[in-house]
Amino acid sequence: MAANGSWTKSLFVGLWTVLNFARKLFFNVIFIVIVIALFIALSGDKDPLTVNKNSALYLNLNGNLVIEKEGVDPFEQFLQEAFGEEPENPEVLVRDVVKVLDNARQDRRIKALVLDLHGLTGGGLDKLRTIAQAIETFKTSGKPVYAIGDYYTQSQYYIAAHADHVYLNPEGAMMLEGYGRYSLYFRDMLEKLQVTTHVFRVGTYKSAVEPFIRNDMSEAAKEANLQWLDAYWTQYKEDVAAARSMPIDNFDESLDGLLAKFNDVNGDFATYALENQWVDALKTREEIRQELVELVGKDQNGLGVNFTPYSTYVKVVNPPLPKNEPTTDTVAIVVAKGNILNGEQRAGNIGGDSTARLLRKARMNDSIKAVVLQVDSPGGSAFASEIIRQEVLELKKAGKPVVVSMGTYAASGGYWISADADRIFASPSTITGSIGVFGMFLTFEKSLSYLGVNSDGVGSTELTGMSAARGLSPEFSQLIQRSVENNYHDFISMVADARDMTVEAVDSIAQGRVWIGEDAVELGLVDELGNLDDAVAAAAELAGLEQYDRYYVERPLSAQELFWKEFFGQALVFAARWQFADSNSPLVGMVKDVLSTMDDFHRLNDPMGVYVLCLQCEVN
Repeated sequence: MAANGSWTKSLFVGLWTVLNFARKLFFNVIFIVIVIALFIALSGDKDPLTVNKNSALYLNLNGNLVIEKEGVDPFEQFLQEAFGEEPENPEVLVRDVVKVLDNARQDRRIKALVLDLHGLTGGGLDKLRTIAQAIETFKTSGKPVYAIGDYYTQSQYYIAAHADHVYLNPEGAMMLEGYGRYSLYFRDMLEKLQVTTHVFRVGTYKSAVEPFIRNDMSEAAKEANLQWLDAYWTQYKEDVAAARSMPIDNFDESLDGLLAKFNDVNGDFATYALENQWVDALKTREEIRQELVELVGKDQNGLGVNFTPYSTYVKVVNPPLPKNEPTTDTVAIVVAKGNILNGEQRAGNIGGDSTARLLRKARMNDSIKAVVLQVDSPGGSAFASEIIRQEVLELKKAGKPVVVSMGTYAASGGYWISADADRIFASPSTITGSIGVFGMFLTFEKSLSYLGVNSDGVGSTELTGMSAARGLSPEFSQLIQRSVENNYHDFISMVADARDMTVEAVDSIAQGRVWIGEDAVELGLVDELGNLDDAVAAAAELAGLEQYDRYYVERPLSAQELFWKEFFGQALVFAARWQFADSNSPLVGMVKDVLSTMDDFHRLNDPMGVYVLCLQCEVN
């Protein structure tokens, strides 16, 4: 017995020794990583933040255009920057680009603008239009604008089309394919996994849950989607045709027409682009370099041209200084970007609590006389949307006008938080409406039974025991459906009251249907077309302000975040993803799409499981 106790004691002592060693090793490795990262960060060669004289501004945008960057832990940011890693999903803040172009227009050190857009991954048409308008304003300085590229995607070309000189590599390519909305559908997969899908919705066109209950898009969804997609594509064509001074019928919309033109140029994409007047000339990288050298001279950088990179210029004109609370008459801007989720959320998502707190902060500041709510959201939690809407109403009660500026999306919950504003501005291409409600649960009682796992027990009432391991009773399903119907009635009643319409009139254009901005004005969902500047001017007018400042109300960093940010300094945005994120495999891409769709639903956290979300609003 004593021997057995001695053996047990030795075992626990050994385990503790191993665990203690592992603990010390872990923290020592972390310490070494931090020391190495600090050494690299401090000893690495940093380009000085200077603007070269007589240089070209090199606008090499890398990432997706956004109105607010996703919030990331400062420590993760620091490690990424210290080790020279590129973010997987980089983002470009639109207002930074506009400010850079406006400053460069007046900067005597800048002699030209060069657009290298190969790293631009996309952005809504409203954001592309904002940057294109800033380029047109830059051109009023008389400084030339060059667009250079080996390839142009549709989004990249929209901006490039506004250059004075559009060059394409002779071995390059471009093709404008239009817009579409294609989704993955999981009904058969869920049936094979014996997962039970419980769907509750109101609205003929509320197709957010279709991927889970169908194998294809419904006719109602096709009808509604095609209407706004055609309008979206028409706006693209009109803008590009105007920028290139070409007829709008110069766009290819059938495979037969494209093939005929392609055969005429012997299958050469670059020549096809030149013959169709998409580009002004086909030039190699060296030919372009020589032309730019003649314009602005040489430099010792990797391109050999006297450039000032965008990354340098944006830090010069927009240094990361701490923001002080406004003390003069101010129009505040509160950004509501991303999915609407319950509780506290970082920048890049809308939190029922966190976004409401920003609005409350604006209400409590006496220097803030009006608020612009900049919305770029397809919706999300109905409860969180209502919490935010209540703060909008409190701002109005306090005598502070609220104006909404809609971006790429302001649909479902995005419209819910917008409806009560004093005025609503939308871009012509804004995707809005989608006034409908749904609820959805997945239960796994059949899957578990197949594996030999069963759920059973007792409860003091018939209401206990609901879980993903048990099916929903017909009575409980009716309960949820009635709740969804009630939320829909609240939604259309709220819109009717806010927009001075009848409930019947709202219902006729609701039903979950998506509308584009120019149609939303005609329907009364939006007051007028305009951008953020128009919304700010309108808010100032409503508040009776002639002189005023702008101020972005942002979530303050926590004490821990502030410590790390000050300790490590400024860094790039970084978000850790799946290990196979860098793979270019089409199969891996499809797997990521499936996981992403499932993850979108997993992140939804409405306490009642009721959502006002427009998944069909995404543009492909």
